This record gives sequence, structure tokens and C-alpha cells, in this order.
Amino acid sequence: MTAHAITLHLPETLYQRFRQRAKWSHRSLETELLDAVASAVPAESELSPELIKAIEALEGLADDDLWRLARKAMSREASQELEALHFKQRNEGLSQDEDIARVKLIQEYEWTMLIRAQAARLLKDRGHDVSGLLSTQ
Repeated sequence: MTAHAITLHLPETLYQRFRQRAKWSHRSLETELLDAVASAVPAESELSPELIKAIEALEGLADDDLWRLARKAMSREASQELEALHFKQRNEGLSQDEDIARVKLIQEYEWTMLIRAQAARLLKDRGHDVSGLLSTQ
């Protein structure tokens, strides 16, 4: 597989978050960033029909609604549960029920991130400065 080198300028807060995630998961910063990029942009064939519909529906929303969606994050509880399951999986393994819960939480995370990214893209296309979204969680 061909790899392409790029230079990416990250705000300090985002850089520190990825650096901490890499440290916690005992992985390189590059690996952590590559996983984030890969999970945020799945191949179109990997998107569910429901998600494709939701993304397409964003085009008809008013700017205020797009700003709300662009700032929306996974709930703190769901995020903490996913992180706990990730660490448990790495350290001792998961039961079948825990793995099903992990997969559902990953799908929720991916859905949230794709909706956020599309909302931000639409706002940018409409002439808004979306750079402030990089520093929000």
C-alpha cells in the first residue's frame, strides 16, 4: 500500500488530547491519528442507508441547526463506557455482551463524528469560519 506523508497543523488542545490517547493506549501518536482519520471517513459502501439519509438531510437544515450538530458530542457516560470497554478488551478481554455493547458504542461514536464533520463542511461551504470547532470536544 502506498503511503503519503502530510504536514498537519493541530491546535495545542487537540494535539495534547491525541498525545494523551496515544500514551494511554501504548501506541504512537501517528497510529492514534491514523485510526481517528480512518474511522471518520469510512468507504461509502460501509455507510448504512440510515446514515447516508441522515447526512443527506443535513443539506436542508438552517445554519443554527448545523452549528448545533457540528458541536454535538457523544454523551460523557457513553464515552466513558467505551473507553472502559477498550481498556478491558486490551487487558483481559470482553464477554460477548460486552463486545456487543462496545460495537454499538463505536457505531454511535462514528455516527456522531460523521454528522459533525458533514455539518461543519456544510457550514464552511456556506461561508462560515469553522476553525473554532477544532477546539471543542
